[in-house]
Amino acid sequence: MTSEMAQTSELDQMDRRIIDELSVDGRMTVTQLAQRLGLSKTPCTVRLNRLIRDGYILGFRAVVNPVKLDRSHVAFVEVKLSDTKEAALRAFNDAVRALPEVEQCHMIAGPFDYLLKVRSRDILEYRRVLGERISTLPYVSNSSTYVAMESVKESGS
Repeated sequence: MTSEMAQTSELDQMDRRIIDELSVDGRMTVTQLAQRLGLSKTPCTVRLNRLIRDGYILGFRAVVNPVKLDRSHVAFVEVKLSDTKEAALRAFNDAVRALPEVEQCHMIAGPFDYLLKVRSRDILEYRRVLGERISTLPYVSNSSTYVAMESVKESGS
C-alpha cells in the first residue's frame, strides 16, 4: 500500500464530510461549515487546518464561466513527442505550463504521450494556438485535435 493510500485511509467520516461540503461551496465560512456538520467552530477549524496541512485540500479557487470570458471553445489535443527521455519530458512539461490556453495537461500511457485540454475563443484562435504555440513546444512531433461539441460535466459544475 502506498503512503498516499495510507493517508487517505486516515480520514474519518467527518473529514470526508468537510471535503464534500467544501467541494460544493469553497466560499463558506468556517462557522457555516461547522453548522452544516453539527460541530462547534474550534474543532471544525482544527480539522480543516489539518486537511489543508496534510495536503487533502490543495486550495480554494473561483469556478469561472468560460462563455462570459470568451473561452468557450474546447479542444482536446493528443501530442506525440519525438523524444521521451527524462530531459525531453521535463522540457515539454515546463513549456506547456507556460501556455495559458492549456487548461489541463496529462501524460498518457498509450499511442501518444500527452493529452491537453485547450480553451480558446473559437476555432480560428485555436488554430493559431495550435500552430504557433503547441506545435512549437519542445520535442512535439505531431498532434491530433478533437473539438468538444458540448460539455456535459466538468469539475466545479
